[in-house]
Amino acid sequence: MIANVLIGVVALLHLYFMYLEMIAWDQPLGRKVFRTTPEFAAASKALAANQGLYNGFLVAGLVWGLWLGEAGFAIKVFFLACVVIAGVFGAATVSRRILYVQAAPAALALICLYAGL
Repeated sequence: MIANVLIGVVALLHLYFMYLEMIAWDQPLGRKVFRTTPEFAAASKALAANQGLYNGFLVAGLVWGLWLGEAGFAIKVFFLACVVIAGVFGAATVSRRILYVQAAPAALALICLYAGL
């Protein structure tokens, strides 16, 4: 039960990331969150939307795993692992914040999932 709640939180986080990248990227909120200038946001809008789409796929996979219940164990593991890997890569290449905002919640959910919590 705890794992499923955490998976839901991870899915909601990635839904928010999708919104920020696909819709709010060049708006004040998106620029504030990602610490970008109006010029950079305008020039990179298509790239950010592409990133947002990938976050949407992560949301879809996590929700799919939740929807399947016990039968979705492997799907939950796969998509949580994708989030952790993306978070570690983002922390190494973009900002250490990503490790805490993205990878840590997914890793905690993965641990709880394997522990049967």
